Amino acid sequence: MKLLHFADAHIDMANYGRHDPETGLPLRVLDFLKSLDTIVDAAISQRVDLVIFAGDAYKDRSPAPTFQREWGKRIMRLSQAKIPTLLLIGNHDLSPAIGRAHAIQEFDTLQVPFIKVLDKPQFLKPEDLWDVPVQIIAMPWITRSAMMANLEMSAVDTTEIFSNLESRISSLVEEYINEADKSLPLILTAHASVEGATFGAERMVMLGSDLVLPTSLVKDPRLDYVAMGHIHKPQDVNEGNHPPVIYPGSIERIDFGEAKDDKFYIIAEVERGNTKVEWKKIEGTRRFIERRASLMPVLSGGEGSNENVTEFLKSQLPKDMSDAIIKLVVEYPREWDALIDESALRKFAADAFEFHLVKKPKIEARVRIPEGQVVSSMSPLDLLAQYFDSSKVNDADELQKLAREIISEEG
Repeated sequence: MKLLHFADAHIDMANYGRHDPETGLPLRVLDFLKSLDTIVDAAISQRVDLVIFAGDAYKDRSPAPTFQREWGKRIMRLSQAKIPTLLLIGNHDLSPAIGRAHAIQEFDTLQVPFIKVLDKPQFLKPEDLWDVPVQIIAMPWITRSAMMANLEMSAVDTTEIFSNLESRISSLVEEYINEADKSLPLILTAHASVEGATFGAERMVMLGSDLVLPTSLVKDPRLDYVAMGHIHKPQDVNEGNHPPVIYPGSIERIDFGEAKDDKFYIIAEVERGNTKVEWKKIEGTRRFIERRASLMPVLSGGEGSNENVTEFLKSQLPKDMSDAIIKLVVEYPREWDALIDESALRKFAADAFEFHLVKKPKIEARVRIPEGQVVSSMSPLDLLAQYFDSSKVNDADELQKLAREIISEEG
């Protein structure tokens, strides 16, 4: 069977840029929707047998109706094409309050044809999957409150809670595997972290602690494909072995932590005991470019001025900035703050989609006097000499001579 697997859409991630005058949507949201369109188009054109979305449709568990409309349009295209589609619940889709609807509840409530929402651990057989010849073990995101309620635990040590839950999940998955028809492919899909997986920058936006699935659970050779979501860095945690344990990553770059990551969806030919995986790169994603510059080379080259500081910083920016999100991080002596012409840099980066200047003034470390000596025991000339030395002042000898004359006159 042919499977399309993607995850971490986060279509309402509008943290950069302006709004589109025609649609009223943030331009960054249109970037995410463009990637989602690419994935839906691929599913329809290649007539895949099944689509698995492994969680996190939005960045917010209470998305605005406009974003729900745009997500719904794309999922309805899959429904109208009669492509069986599974929507797994991720941590960003789920409300922490017990009993509250999750962000993609409407597809379940309205019983949209060929769309199934997976919001609890379950084992699906062909008769549950519109007769697609496959079996699915689903493990959506589980909140800490749900864990504690399920395990009838009070607010005890978090480590103990996760340890108990991991044990329960392993036992449940083992039961499902034993129940499975050994002649049909078996797929595990989960929105969780896997022991040994490489995290990306999304670690910064995760809420609460992670449930970490043990490698023995996801690398069980009785499974034929493991469709993961939650970690934004694309990777196969079981590379070169069966089953593939795939994080396709987010469908667009979320922030500069993902600047160097390409974006993918997966087309997999899943057979019992043998799966072929094809990584499909999503073309045309928005570029994130980060540059770092230090003004120390300018300082060492002579007197600083607005002109030579600005020209130096321009030289540190990429030649092609068209439609990219640019960040320039500048380290400089605090006293040079006035020499950085921010308006000139923004004008130079006018072709960029957005330009961020991050200024990091460096504060000189305090001068340490010799051990056992106190400031009060040092003369003004001694203190001045130590200051000149630590600050690497030019013509210190001449200045020290003048200081002696001034102090002598005052005396």
